[in-house]
Amino acid sequence: MSRGADTTDVSPLGSGDSLRQQVLASFPLCDLTEGDLTQNPQFCKLLVTLAQHVDPTGLTVPLKTELEKAEQRLQSQRRQWLRSESLHRGLQEMIQDYHVRKRVTTVPPDQSMFYEMMKCLLVARCVRQLDLSSNTNQDQPSVLGLTPQHLMELMPSEQNVQRMQQSVPRQLEKHLKEKCFSLLAYYQPQWESESEGLKASKLTHMSAQLDKDKRRAERLKELCRENTVLLQRQTGLYLSEMTKCIHLLQSFILEHRLRIQTELDRKKLDYFEGKCELVLQKIKAEMVEVQLDTYTADTISTHRKIREKLESELNACIAEKQCVELKLASFEILGKEFETLAEEYCRLRHELEMKNWVWKEFHQHDK
Repeated sequence: MSRGADTTDVSPLGSGDSLRQQVLASFPLCDLTEGDLTQNPQFCKLLVTLAQHVDPTGLTVPLKTELEKAEQRLQSQRRQWLRSESLHRGLQEMIQDYHVRKRVTTVPPDQSMFYEMMKCLLVARCVRQLDLSSNTNQDQPSVLGLTPQHLMELMPSEQNVQRMQQSVPRQLEKHLKEKCFSLLAYYQPQWESESEGLKASKLTHMSAQLDKDKRRAERLKELCRENTVLLQRQTGLYLSEMTKCIHLLQSFILEHRLRIQTELDRKKLDYFEGKCELVLQKIKAEMVEVQLDTYTADTISTHRKIREKLESELNACIAEKQCVELKLASFEILGKEFETLAEEYCRLRHELEMKNWVWKEFHQHDK
C-alpha cells in the first residue's frame, strides 16, 4: 500500500476512528483498546485485513461453513436420537406406572400388555449387549454360550406382540400427551386451567416459543459477556486514571507540605519556647513557694544572728591573720640566722612541752 493509504488508515480523526471501532467490534474476544491500535498502526492494518477472512470467534469462512454443516448434521442426528430416546423413556415410564398400579390396586387384564412390552424391551436390550460388532472376532465365544437367537425365543407370542403393537401407540400417545400438558403447565402455569383443545393448540406453538426464548437467552448471555468485557476495559481505564490522579494528588500534597513546612516549624518552635518559658516560670514559682515554706520569720532572724556572729569571728580571724603576717614579715627581715634560731626555739619548746607532759604523768601515777 502507498504512504497516503497508510496515513488514511491510521489517521487519528475521521475514518481512523471508525476503522479502530470496526477492529474492536470484529475481535471482541481480544483485550484491545483504541490506544493500542493508535500506538501500533501496522498491527491495526493487519487486524483489518484479518477481519475479512475470520469471524468474531476466530474461525475462517470455509471452516465456519463446514462447522455449520456439521452442526446441522449433528442437530439432525440428535433429533432422531432424541425422538427414539423419548419413545423409549416413555415406554419405560409406562412400565413403571404399571408396576406401581399393580402393587397398589388391581389392574385390568387388558393392561397385561405392559408386561409383554417389558419382556420385549428387556430381550432387545440383552440382544444388543450380545450383538457382535464387525470389529470383534466372530470365533470368540459369547457370554454363557448365548446367542441372539436364544434370547429371541423368550419373546412373547406373535399374537400378543400384535395386540401390544395395536394398543401401545394409543397408550403411548396418551402418556406423552399428559407429559406435554405437564410441561406446558410448568412453562406457563396460567394455562393449566385452559381446555384440552386450547392446550393442544398452545403445544404446537411451544416449540417455537422455546426456541425464541432460547435465542433471547443466548442474546442476553452474549450481551452480558460483551458488557463484562466492556466493564473490564472500563475498569482498567478507571484504575489507570485513578492511579494517575493519586500520583498527581500525592505530588500536590508534597508540594503543599514543603511550602508550609517552614511556617509550621516556626509555629512549633514558638509553641515549644512558650511552653518551656511557662515551665520555667512554674519551677521558679515552686522554688519560691518552697523557700517561703522553709524560711520562716524565726528562722531568718536566727540565720541573721548566726551570720553576724560568723562575720564578727571572720573579722577577728582576718585581723589576727594580718597581725601574724606582720610579725612574720618582721621576722623575715632578720634573715636566715633568725630562722635557724626560731627553728631551734620551736624544737626546744616542743621538747619542753614533752618533758612537762611526762613529768605530769609521773606525778599522777605517784599519787
